[in-house]
Amino acid sequence: MAAGDTTDYGGSWYEPSMVTPLPRGKLTVDLDVDVCVVGAGLAGLTAAREIVRRGWSVVVLEARRVAWNASGRNTGFVLPGFGADPETIIERVGLEQARSLWALSEAGFEYVRANSRDMPGAEYAEGGWLNVSKTDEEADTAKHADLLAREFGAAVEFWPATRVRDVLQSPLYFGAIQYPKAFTIHPLNYALGLAAAAEAAGARIFEETPAIEIDPDGVRKRIVTPTARVRATHVVLAGNVHIGRVMPSIARTLLPISTYIITTAPLGELLREIISYPGAVSDTELADNHYRVVGGDRLMWSGRSTTWRGDPRRYMRPLLADIRRAYPQLGDVEVEYAWTGMLGNTVHRMPQIGEVSPGFWLLSGFGGHGLNTTAMGGELIARAIVEDDRTWRQFMPFELVWAGGLLGRAAMQAYYWGYRSRERIKGRIARERRRKAEIAAHRVAADTPDSAASAGKS
Repeated sequence: MAAGDTTDYGGSWYEPSMVTPLPRGKLTVDLDVDVCVVGAGLAGLTAAREIVRRGWSVVVLEARRVAWNASGRNTGFVLPGFGADPETIIERVGLEQARSLWALSEAGFEYVRANSRDMPGAEYAEGGWLNVSKTDEEADTAKHADLLAREFGAAVEFWPATRVRDVLQSPLYFGAIQYPKAFTIHPLNYALGLAAAAEAAGARIFEETPAIEIDPDGVRKRIVTPTARVRATHVVLAGNVHIGRVMPSIARTLLPISTYIITTAPLGELLREIISYPGAVSDTELADNHYRVVGGDRLMWSGRSTTWRGDPRRYMRPLLADIRRAYPQLGDVEVEYAWTGMLGNTVHRMPQIGEVSPGFWLLSGFGGHGLNTTAMGGELIARAIVEDDRTWRQFMPFELVWAGGLLGRAAMQAYYWGYRSRERIKGRIARERRRKAEIAAHRVAADTPDSAASAGKS
């Protein structure tokens, strides 16, 4: 088993198949540029690429390695939408603006599709996304699918429980919403591809170069690193919870969420018999469980989120228990890779995109929908800086909100635990109702004479 978090990329399933990254050293000389991007995750890399393609000079500063954290360690699901559900967004900004925001999320989704399809090692794979319910409230699931299709023009389908169980042979599942256009990628190679594309267009990326001080005031902003300084007209802060050392006031608006991911040893043909759905699967509205088949006959499974960073090896057993609960037919399963990544969630579960002060831009808080929304955010900020485009202002209702500090983390962790417990109780009750209904149906069938016998007696 990979040890987890002992390498630059956490010992993940993706690391052995990563493309060879270009050599990138530290910044050692002072630079003067149009735009300095702080953070070489997916958001920062997209912004850098799109700005430099428009003819402006760009430097990217990364404290560690390109896409070393959540950008390169996630499950690779590429979906439309946001962390916040559509009903909540409508309540916050109204239907028309909610539709516009959804369209922006779709644009980010298509950006990733267009750029990952032929990117070396990105492993673009169509297959869809199945968002499954563990309760029998199928009317609510169908209603949600109808809202997405009718009001947002989303390509979705409602699947009843019988259809779900045809492709996911789990005793836990009922109805689902299928997103047929969703796809999966190798997120680390996609990020490395973005970095290479940005550099090919003229951007300069420096690794092991943390920003230790940012002065965002004045026409020319100043960014201090341990070995050199950068002066820029615009600064794009494209960081996660790790920006706390340089911008603690912004970091305090994010809840750190660590998600734990495992990839099993090969499971053979049995896995494809039990899970024949070709794409990605989620069976919760929060952070567990999300999974897909990788490498032909392995299961990549994520969940058990915490508001602290834990050792991924300690979460192997709970994650295996979740697999066993969902698919007892698999029997004993061994883990070969275990890793974790930390993302930043906002209180409202919408991304932080916009201008904090003149020339100082923020790209953060992408939560669990990071692949499409980082692409969307990077493109929006590039257009804002170079073309004075104002589309980013649609995110202004989702302002910077203090996440509550340690108390906020404790409250969120308690909410996760409580949600998981409530979900299991509701699922158990739903399965019992299904069992009783099946027994009743069987009795009715047994008590009903067949048509042939009835015909003989007539």
